[in-house]
This record gives sequence, structure tokens and C-alpha cells, in this order.
Amino acid sequence: MPPNDVTILPVQHSKSTVVVVGLGMVGLYFIEKLLQFDVRKQYNIETFCEESRVAYNRVGLTQYFTHRSEERLIMQPPSWYYENDVTVHMNDKVTFIDRSRKCVHSSKGLIVPYDYCIIATGSYAWLPPLPNVDKPGVFLYRTIDDLNDMISYSKTAKRAAVIGGGLLGLEAAKALYDLGLEVTICERNPLLMSRQLDKKGGKILLREIEKLGIKASLSLPPKEIILDDNGKTKGILFEKDHFSEFEMVVVAAGIRPRDEIAKASDISTHPKGGIFVDDHLQTNDPDIFAIGEVALHAGMVYGLVAPGYDMAEVVANNLTSNGLKRKFIGSDLSCKLKLLGVHVASFGDYFAGNDVAMSLVYKDPFGSIYKKYLFSKDGKHLLGGIMVGDTNDYAKLHALYKSKKPLTMAPGELILGVKSGQAPGADDLPDEAQICSCNNVSKGQVRAAVRTKNCRSIGEVKSCTKAGTGCGGCMPIVTEIFQAEMKSLGHKEIIETIGKKGSHGCEICRPAIGSILASLWNDPILDHSSLQDTNDRFLANMQRDGSYSVVPRVPAGEITPQKLVVLGQIADKYGLYTKITGGQRIDLFGAAKQDLPEIWEELVNAGFESGHAYGKALRTVKSCVGSTWCRYGIGDSVGFAIRIEERYKGIRSPHELKGGVSGCIRECAEAQGKDFGLIATDKGYNIYVCGNGGSKPKHAVLLAKDVPEELCIKYLDRFLMYYIHTADKLTRTARWLEKMDGGVVKDPVKRAQFKQFVNTQDTQVAIEKITERGQRRPADWPKEFSDISEIPIEQSSQKSWIKIAPIDSFPDESGQVIKYSDTQIAIFNTDERKHWYATQNICPHKRAFVLSQGLIGDDENGTLHVSCPMHKKNFALESGECLTGDVGLKLMTFDVKLEDNYVWLYLPPPQELDRLLGTNKWMVTKNHAARKKSKETGVQIVGSALGCSGAGCGGKELDW
Repeated sequence: MPPNDVTILPVQHSKSTVVVVGLGMVGLYFIEKLLQFDVRKQYNIETFCEESRVAYNRVGLTQYFTHRSEERLIMQPPSWYYENDVTVHMNDKVTFIDRSRKCVHSSKGLIVPYDYCIIATGSYAWLPPLPNVDKPGVFLYRTIDDLNDMISYSKTAKRAAVIGGGLLGLEAAKALYDLGLEVTICERNPLLMSRQLDKKGGKILLREIEKLGIKASLSLPPKEIILDDNGKTKGILFEKDHFSEFEMVVVAAGIRPRDEIAKASDISTHPKGGIFVDDHLQTNDPDIFAIGEVALHAGMVYGLVAPGYDMAEVVANNLTSNGLKRKFIGSDLSCKLKLLGVHVASFGDYFAGNDVAMSLVYKDPFGSIYKKYLFSKDGKHLLGGIMVGDTNDYAKLHALYKSKKPLTMAPGELILGVKSGQAPGADDLPDEAQICSCNNVSKGQVRAAVRTKNCRSIGEVKSCTKAGTGCGGCMPIVTEIFQAEMKSLGHKEIIETIGKKGSHGCEICRPAIGSILASLWNDPILDHSSLQDTNDRFLANMQRDGSYSVVPRVPAGEITPQKLVVLGQIADKYGLYTKITGGQRIDLFGAAKQDLPEIWEELVNAGFESGHAYGKALRTVKSCVGSTWCRYGIGDSVGFAIRIEERYKGIRSPHELKGGVSGCIRECAEAQGKDFGLIATDKGYNIYVCGNGGSKPKHAVLLAKDVPEELCIKYLDRFLMYYIHTADKLTRTARWLEKMDGGVVKDPVKRAQFKQFVNTQDTQVAIEKITERGQRRPADWPKEFSDISEIPIEQSSQKSWIKIAPIDSFPDESGQVIKYSDTQIAIFNTDERKHWYATQNICPHKRAFVLSQGLIGDDENGTLHVSCPMHKKNFALESGECLTGDVGLKLMTFDVKLEDNYVWLYLPPPQELDRLLGTNKWMVTKNHAARKKSKETGVQIVGSALGCSGAGCGGKELDW
């Protein structure tokens, strides 16, 4: 790979030469498109990059404060330019274009001839004309060097101000907030993000930002940067002689086109900045083009990357096309962002006037949600919209706006939800509808990637089309299109390969297959524990600190005082957090894995059994007190609910199953919000089915009226059997049957599976507990984690083989954890392939010590991986690489051997490994929560904030 601080010179060819002036995001995109369209290989490409780094993602600058890795921002490595015959002149910029001789002159004295010249110099951060704005302590927010300077200077600062309340200003405020500073946003206008939001949306955004401790001072322009006796920044003097102290000031008050090269070369520019271009992006010299933030098209300079990409594609197409030339007709300024934790989006003509548009507004002050959609006067077309707090529908609405199709439902249903039928989905959009605005990807391109380019995963679709590789806001609709195309193709890979090639499966199919087989043979679940998901294997529900919650079954919520006392005694004995659930049961949180057998033994001895809260099974049948106590009760809802719960407990399904029985029409048991529910009448019960709460609530549908009790049972039997037989996995309302046998606490071999470490009786806390409201709970996860994957791994000369534990301690096709000094190491026995693997036990995503408890599987390439039980991040067992698209996440791996019926690991000395992976080093502690709370009370916003330009569960439901 060539170095990135010198000119990258590939082999030269006798071709026409295109010189690209500026190697930013738009310049690189033009080069990529020209390489793609230039099928005749008629062009030689040279580009000038005045920075020491090749093109990097400026949209992702704020994330740099978290990972501090320049490589993650680089969009194409230096080797890519070399491999594609692109000459890159690093640390050099073009100073003059000699139009008569058709050559460019650089600051290093190079003279490069061109046939076509593309100016993609972008913009620079605008500095307001304030006294002392160029003094120490004042920073721009534009380049990686700017960020490195800010990081260094922040170590001696306490308070920081951001001048500018637009997109870039809020990004800068987030960066300073993450550095632990007290932040103040100074905005001269009365509103934050005024270019994207209206007054009401801006108020909600401001309120959410202020919850972080950041305060905004609006409509208060700064007059002067005040310096201390050492000539460094001391604060800002505002209008009305208001002074605030700040040790740092970051200017993010807008951008200006970098058009100096055009002015020096007699290329037409606007007095206020920008190079004049026509619809073909040509300047007044037909062989010179301008694209991106430096171009002035139809009176508009675009400050977002997506319009620059559109321009780049137009020019690349026209340079390689012998047919009709494309025109740039303007670009969509829609955007979707997450600013300081608040989701914000705008699309279309979101400021359309009352003369052409009518608006519908939804405002939820409790949920901090604001939506304003604008429609044509006749209500047939969506013109634009503003979204704050909830942007889940952005991708579909933006695509609907871009398609210009007439609406198929009433405008109000886009905000309030449909009254009948279905809302428009991806199937309703034409192939030309733009799905990804960042990279201008249409629905048709996503479909073609699946149909003609054989993309068989979302990752392959992203690599092929670049959809979803920008801001990521389009991924829900990209996924929907991908799934629809895969379904329509009807591939038969499973039928064609079954019996020919073994597979470990994955974290989704293994539990599904295990559930099917368990229903057929009804073996105890722990006899095949490696097939089960983590929660099913340990008969408890994993929590975020790696501990488990235990929920005994309490049919219909009826419980004796004696059993209540037992629950309290067990919770007190094991230090468990207790919580009454919505299903009329008591949940015991914080149980260590090694304590689960003892806890269940005490519960079983007291007459309890598992409530199956950890699995996809019948959870509860909720009831009111019914005619037993209630003066309005018609039926014995408690007795009937107990009967039903006892009948259906043990049903396994890929999704939870809940029921309810109400003793009268007052519906205290909420039976109409359950998978099945009954409401007593004077003639029997009304039966309701297919309701649920949760994130997408659905009212149950009446199946039958006035049904006698015995006939209710028959109807419910048939209903459940029908869904068990026909419903797909991860679809609400149960499918797969299985009885859950006990006996775990009496079997020493099965009890041994609950030990924390197979090589020692020691136990270790993986996340610190804090006391809150008289009970103990896990400390809060920090908002940003230190990157474990960036640990420097030393090649120790003192590594040696360490005898760990007997081979029989490691069940087939699963993992166990061992303790080596203060380090936890996960060991995986994939005996089917006679392969053993060892990795760190801590997942680098959320620093949870749980990888040994994850499912082992393989992908379509046969790569063995472990799926983290927390958030299903998949890691290759051999290389440690993350396979689910999370750049930078990686595991440390260790060599394994079997000798004398023992497992051995090749490890460095304990103190060296503890320095890298020690539990006490990486465990989440209460200090993280303390730092979080201190941040939430220490940031301040000053000034006015008007915008500157700038940059699994299945969802199938049954309708009756």
C-alpha cells in the first residue's frame, strides 16, 4: 500500500485526462461514478488533495470524539486509488487554472494538463467579524485537525460556547458535551435549526436539549471574544453588554464556497461566493465544471452532501455518455438526523405557504413529539413535512413525497394511523422512487441488486448499491424492499442443500428448529440446551448486567400470603430487586447464574413453578376479581383464568402469548388487549383473539359471543392449534407446542451448567449495583463506551500453554467461561467439526461479560460465529471480527489445544492479560452513572439559534 502523504502514481495511459480539484466527499464520489460509467476506459484521473489524508466522511466528524480513529472516517484507503489508476497529489492544492493552455498549477509547482477540470473544493467555515476571533481558544469545526486541536485544548477548559445553532452548531455542541464541558449554544436568531424547523418544532428540540443541561441563549448576537491576561479566550461579550465566561469557543455559524481558484482563473463567480454553473454544471468555460458546495446553480448553493452527489453523478454521466446529456434540476434538501439524542427530520417543501398547502399537525408534549405534514389544497399529494422526536416514518414519507403519487388514504391517516386497510408501504412505490437520498438510490436499484446481482443479505445490498451507507435513515424501507424481493423470488436453497452440507445454523433458526423438535419429541429442554436461546437454557431472563430475572407463575394473579412471604425471603436472601409486573406477577431481578438452581429449588419447595417469562411461551392469563368480590362481577373470572392458565402453560412459540379474563364489561383485566381474552356476560363469555399491547398495540377481534365456559375451552384449543400450525416464527400468537419439564435442581450435571466459571468456584460481579429507592439495580450504561477493540495487543514472548479444565466440562456446540486471574475467557466446543475456539468473554458493544452464553452458528460462507445474547452482535470465532456490520468491534482470540483429556489455552502472563481484558478494568461501575449525571447538569446554551446551512421480532399480524 502506498503511503498517504505523497503523490500516488499509478501506471499512466494515453487517455483523456480529468483533473479533480479537491478530494472531499463530493470529489471522491465523482471519481467513483466516473470509474463506474467509463466502460470504454477513456479517461485518466488525477486529483489534488491539500490535506494529509485522502477523502474522509465529514458527516461523521462528531463520532470521531468517541472512537478517535481517523481510519474509520476514511472513505477509500490509499490503496484503492492506486488500484483504480487514480493519481492523487497529497498535501498539494491547485492555485491557478491556465484555461488557454488547459493545465492546472499547484502550490508545489506541478503543472498538470487536463481535457476536463472538475472543481470540487467545497466550502470553508465562515468566521464572523468579531474582535479576537482568531485568538487561542477559538476553533472551527470543519476538519480532523480542527477536532484534534479541540480535544487537546479541552483538557484545560471547563466551559465552552458554540457560535451557531444550525445543524453544524448542534453537532459541535454534541462533541463538546461528550468532552465533558459545560456547553453554551450562542444563536443570534430566536430559534434553533430555523432552516429545517418551524417555531413549534424548534421549541420541542430546545426543550429536549435543555434536559441534558445544555442551555440556549437565543436572539443575543456576540459582539467580541474577550481575552485573559495571557491572550487566551476568557469569554464572549454579547449585545446589551452581557458577558459570559468560556475557556473555549467553537464557531459553526455557516459556510462559504471556496471559489478562490475560480476568481484567480477568470471563471465567473458570484460576489457573495459560489461559481456560476448551468444545468450541466459547466462554468463559463465549457471544459471546466463545478460541483458540490462551491457551485452556484440557479441562485442556490447547497450545503448538504446529497446535492453534491447528485451533481457529481450528472457530470460523470455526461462525460461518458454519447447520447442525451443529463441536467441538474436542483436537489432535495430533505434530511434526517439525531442531534444531541433528539431525532429530527424534514423533507420536501416543509415551509410551503398557505396559498399552496394545508398542514396537519400532531403535537405530544409528554412524549416530546412534533409532526407537521403539508399537503396540497385538495389533500391528494404530500408536499413536505417536519418531524421532531419520532422519525420512524421518514423513509416512507420521503419516498412518497419524491414519487409525486396521489395519496391512497386520507391525509390524517399518515399522522394518526390508518382506519382501515393498510398504509402505503414499499410495494406501493414505483421503481424510480428515491429510497436513499444520501447516495441517490432508487427502489428499482435495490430490487435489481437482489434480482440481477444476486445480493442475498442486507449487507450485500448496502455494498452493491450504497443504500444506507450515509446517515442510515433509509434502512427500514431498504430492508422492507429486500425482504419483499427475496420472498417473491422463492429461492429453494434449503431444499437443494439439505442432506448435502451440515450447518451450525444461526441465532434465529437454531431456536426455531429446537422448538419444532421439542414439540415433536417433548424431551426436557436442557437435554438439548445448545439449541436453545440463552434465556431458555438458564430458565430465566438475561438482564443488561448479565444477571437474570426470575418470575414464578402466579395463575390469574391469585397468591396466598404465605407465598408472598416466601418471595420476600428469597429476594432478601439473594439481594434481588423486586417489581410487580403488568401480568400480575412478581419479578425478581439480579439473580446470578450460579444462584439460579438454589433460587428455583426454594421456589419449587414453596409450591411455585416457572412462569416462563424468559421464553416465547404462555406468560400469564390476567384476571380481575370477578364475581368473587366485585359488586359488578357477572362471572368467576379468577377461577376461569386459573383454569385456562393451567391448561396452556408450557406452550412454546417464537413469540410470547398472553391472555385475560374479565368478570364484566368494565374490562378490568384488559382482555381485549391480549392474544386471547374473555369477557363475562349473562349468557357466558365473549371471546376475543389476536390483540396485543407493546410498541404496536392492536385491539382484539371478537371471535364469538355468549359462549358457555366449556365451549370456550374448545374454541381456544382450536384457535391455538390453528396458529401453532400456520403462523410464521416471531409472529405474535403462539405456534410451537412444547412441555417444559423440570428436574434441573436435582441433576448435578445440569446444575453444573449454571456455574459462572468451569475452572473455579469463584464468582465475579460483571457490573456494579447501585441503590435506588431502597433496592439494588445495575449501574447505568455510559452513553459512549471506550473502545475495547482498540486495545493494543502485545505479542508477548512469555506466552505459554495453560491447563484449564477437563474436556467434559464443555458441552458440545456451546460455550463456557473460565477465569484466568481477573480475565474472563469464553471457550467454545464445536465438536461436530472437531474445532475449539477461545475468545474474550466481554462483548465490546456494551461491555457485557456474556459471550460464552451466546449461540454458535455459521453464515452462508460457513464462517463459525457466536451471537452475543445481549443485542445479537455476531463475532467470527476464528478471527474475532464482527460480522453484523459494526465497524471496529472485534474480539481477542486465543489458541486452544486438547491434551490428556484437558483443554489448554496459549496465554500471556496473567498480569499482561489483565491489563488488556481484566474484569475490574472494563466492568461498568457506579462512577459511570455519576459522570453521566454530572454531565446532565453542567451544559449551558447562550444565544439565538436559527439555522445555518450545513450538512427481532417479526411484524406479521393477523387481521380478522
